[in-house]
Amino acid sequence: MTDPKVPFDKTPFELMMTQAQEMAKAFNPALESFAPKEFEKLWPTMPKDIMEFWFGKGMSKDGLDAKTRLLLTLAGLTMQGAQADTPVRMTVRHLMEAGATKDEIAETIAHMSMFAGIPAMTRAMELAREVMEDNKDDAK
Repeated sequence: MTDPKVPFDKTPFELMMTQAQEMAKAFNPALESFAPKEFEKLWPTMPKDIMEFWFGKGMSKDGLDAKTRLLLTLAGLTMQGAQADTPVRMTVRHLMEAGATKDEIAETIAHMSMFAGIPAMTRAMELAREVMEDNKDDAK
């Protein structure tokens, strides 16, 4: 018993995403050309001073700085795997603004391979590399 409308070349996740896109288009036709990655560009990267104010040593003068908190955030997002694409990209952007090096970002993600698994680590590394490459182009 197979449904002729269901293609065999798509994974359950791809089918779910296609269905979600169809629903979004039905609710609002303007969403037909919506791209989540483009939506991220609407959110600016916070300046380092603002990050320190919100995420830095706000609770304790000897507490974690913004960069350390964001590295911990990146570790947690890596553990979530593919469901955290947008937050991973945004966190990497914020980390670079907060002064984290590419090596620190990569090491944080790589460390999570022991806890989240190789696929989650690989996906997060791909996303981080994307952001770093985009950032390199912006710097020119």
